[in-house]
Amino acid sequence: MSRVEIESLLKSFLLFFSSLSIVITSLFYINYTKEVKTFDDQIFTEMRLCSFDLKCERFKIDFVPMQQQENYTLYKDSTGLSSYFPIPEANDYLMEFHLPAADYSRDLQNLKNAAILEFIAVLAVIFIISALFSVYSLYPLRNALLLTQEFIKDILHDFNTPLASLRLNSAMLKRELGNNDKITRIEQSVQNILDLQKNLRSYLHDHAHQKEIIELKGLISQRMEMLVKNYPTIHFNVTMETAKINVNTEAFTRILDNILTNAAKYNRPDGSISVTYDNESSALHIIDTGKGIKNSKRIFERFYKEQERGIGIGLHIVKKLCDELKIKISVNSKIDEGTVFTLDLSSLTKS
Repeated sequence: MSRVEIESLLKSFLLFFSSLSIVITSLFYINYTKEVKTFDDQIFTEMRLCSFDLKCERFKIDFVPMQQQENYTLYKDSTGLSSYFPIPEANDYLMEFHLPAADYSRDLQNLKNAAILEFIAVLAVIFIISALFSVYSLYPLRNALLLTQEFIKDILHDFNTPLASLRLNSAMLKRELGNNDKITRIEQSVQNILDLQKNLRSYLHDHAHQKEIIELKGLISQRMEMLVKNYPTIHFNVTMETAKINVNTEAFTRILDNILTNAAKYNRPDGSISVTYDNESSALHIIDTGKGIKNSKRIFERFYKEQERGIGIGLHIVKKLCDELKIKISVNSKIDEGTVFTLDLSSLTKS
């Protein structure tokens, strides 16, 4: 199951289970309160019957002077339960039937234990029903996601033939006509589509469990070399010691490529891109001297862009991949001064 499916399953389960649990808890509380009242009435009935024959071992019987007690009334206090009944031909004394607090508490505890066991049994049934309901409700979403993924995979596969034809014909035109700005733009557009293909493929895959140990500095230097040819006026610099991380190489490479490409694409002439790494905090900083970002809080939103170039999904894919790999990403940017992307890799450096 993908991260989205797991999140949907958990949310629907928690919503259904918590809602029913609150309702059931309220009903059980009301029912338990009524059972305690019924139990008290039962004790009072037993005291009343006992007042006729005095054959009852459960209660302590005593004769007390008549004061302000009310006959045929159940009293409840810290000493237990008491009830008073008149004595024939005796106007100054009453019969007192008393159930000690210890006995009453023991009976109440038995009543409470039975209610708790019943509540747990009902809660277990609700848990199973909630799980089944959540799985059942996930099927339409799962089918829709699978259908969308298969459709995107088919589209990406169908891209290969026209792209290969474009690359072949542009190479042939370049040999015939030599260097030409129009052909260069065509090649750049084809490369952009290929990069988009890679981003979409990474977006479709689950990279959380496909990990390997990689050397960070070597990977960053390798990805920078890919950009030097396309951006010869940009100065690239890596300042860091040897560090190893445990991560999915393909997904992490997509993250680096997107951030580094944007840093180069929107940089100023003769600008620079620097990558530093703090071994203590395991924080990777990608620093550029570019145009800056106006609204850094929105850059990870799908289709949000501040420039005419691009379609606005690159950084959205970066955020999605970072979430999958448990990388915390943050941005600090100033207009006309540059941008700093910070990747917290602490979760990838733990053994």
